[in-house]
Amino acid sequence: MDWSGRRERFRAILGGERCLRPASVFDPLSARIAEELGFETAMFAGSTASLTVLGAPDLILLTLSEFAAQCYRINRAGSLPLMVDADHGYGNALNAMRTVQELETAGVSGLSIEDTALPANFGVADKMQLTSIAEGVGKMRASLAGRQDPRLCVVGRTSAISISGLPDTIARGKAYAETGVDALFFVGLKTREQLDAIAEAVKLPLILGGIGAELEDMAYLAARRVRICLLPHLPIMAAVQAVHDTMKAQRDGMPAAKIPGVAPSELMQRLTRDKSYKTWSKEYL
Repeated sequence: MDWSGRRERFRAILGGERCLRPASVFDPLSARIAEELGFETAMFAGSTASLTVLGAPDLILLTLSEFAAQCYRINRAGSLPLMVDADHGYGNALNAMRTVQELETAGVSGLSIEDTALPANFGVADKMQLTSIAEGVGKMRASLAGRQDPRLCVVGRTSAISISGLPDTIARGKAYAETGVDALFFVGLKTREQLDAIAEAVKLPLILGGIGAELEDMAYLAARRVRICLLPHLPIMAAVQAVHDTMKAQRDGMPAAKIPGVAPSELMQRLTRDKSYKTWSKEYL
């Protein structure tokens, strides 16, 4: 697998002048669909990973090995650069180092390590909390030390804007930038005032998630060095609805020919590389 080539393409995105919206993928077929539709890069989030692997909400119940295995399956299926949400690195700074090593081996092109205190602490499970900046810096430094391929992008992530406000968000961004991370990932920005202040304070490429309607302007985002802005993770929710509706129709006795929304055989054959497998079968079997 050409992991290095994918990482170089991802770095080119971060070093470019455009703001891209990555496809939200969760398994090999969704990754192939994204590639076929022309997406330049894909995103595999911790929340979708928990849904896909465990059928559970995003409560940090997923293990690193489970996450890395699904990343590898996605990467093996196609050739899109894959950015992943590595949550808090699955523990302390040494765990974050191990996380980078495992995800690099699984072929990811970029990964984010966040400063949220995860999993939720006893007594405050309903309140998101942050680590100290010093602990966050330690995780970023350990993550960079765990990287073997210098083309792999390590991204510092924070949701501080929704927890501790703009000044702390900027302080965290500056501190993480000084560690040498390749980009900064801010979750929950809602206003141009917030983004303008952050873009002025830090000079790294930016990644955004969970933005407000005021920021839905690709030209404006690109001008503020936002190189990746996440789309909502709708594909997996659409897939759940489609499976639910199809099973319900079957359970209710609807004839197969009348069930709507079923992928045609041509699409299934294309996405599963049916033609290639028939060629290989003929040649080798």
